[in-house]
Amino acid sequence: MKPNIKTIAKMAGVSISTVSKITNNYSDVSEETKTRVLEIMKQTGYVPSNSAKTLATKRSNLIGVIFAGKINVDFTHPFFIEVLNAFKKQMGFLGYDLLFFSNEKFHGSDGDYLARSLHFQVDGCIIISGEEVEASIEELDLSNIPCIGVDIQLKGQNSGTIMSDNYKMSAKVVEHFYMLGYKELGYIGSTLKSNISNLRESGYRDAIETLSLQVNANWFVNGETFFEESGYEAMKRLIKAGKLPRAIFAASDLLAIGAMRAMKEHNLQVPQDIAIIGCDDIDACKYTSPALSTIRQNKEKIGILSARMLFDLINNQSPSNAFIVDPELIVRESCGSHLNSYGFK
Repeated sequence: MKPNIKTIAKMAGVSISTVSKITNNYSDVSEETKTRVLEIMKQTGYVPSNSAKTLATKRSNLIGVIFAGKINVDFTHPFFIEVLNAFKKQMGFLGYDLLFFSNEKFHGSDGDYLARSLHFQVDGCIIISGEEVEASIEELDLSNIPCIGVDIQLKGQNSGTIMSDNYKMSAKVVEHFYMLGYKELGYIGSTLKSNISNLRESGYRDAIETLSLQVNANWFVNGETFFEESGYEAMKRLIKAGKLPRAIFAASDLLAIGAMRAMKEHNLQVPQDIAIIGCDDIDACKYTSPALSTIRQNKEKIGILSARMLFDLINNQSPSNAFIVDPELIVRESCGSHLNSYGFK
């Protein structure tokens, strides 16, 4: 079998990015490692592809799009698809096309994203976070390929992160519930492996304690994903447990919509019996019955900023490696308020 960059990395006991650095004559690799890798390449007859050799100097005007995670988001996700639409338009204005990486092709593996990025000579990548993110995402993040992560914290020198202020949004939900007189508060989140859900839950718990209210652990439940069926199952578990909270914050609109379906099946009225607020402000919120109150994440702004930040990284400019976007509370019928929407001040 003809050796590839992954084979060489495994034989040498180094990362794929290290092999890439050696083939591209980067200086931040020790002479010992360089000698060992070059000797293995010689022994195996491995010849670096044109992609690996020229990545640092040649522009393809291609941007890789990665839906990361073993439980991944995709084109059906109403929040991320709007972010991606804004990103696509902005990158188009800047002269770039998008290349979508398939998760299905690598089902059961770690995705091998760095090797694939090198193969296609992408100028940069946008990484959209799902859950249980593959180990190869970190390898791509720490490589020389510029990356922007949406809802995932990246740490590489050529990487940046953009997300909404998840902690702050939770605090404002608690504040709004408190203004309406709701003091028995519950939470429906996603899997405990989701950093975003955990941030929203910790902000929610802290805000409850700040107001000297009681945090009832029985009213905090997690589903397997951010999707509707998980919200439905989580709400059924709450109902089965007995005494219910007076108001619930769901970590996504889809979770909230699923929870509302479970409430309806058990003859619970929203907001008369339980008030609920979701998160994302997807279009479906306007058409639920009652209309769903929610936290609006500025999807267009996130998409445009992601494109601009990635463009600067590609062109060796140094934007802030983390950008936090303020969300907005949109008040509709599901939390029982006549108040209009208001933002974070």
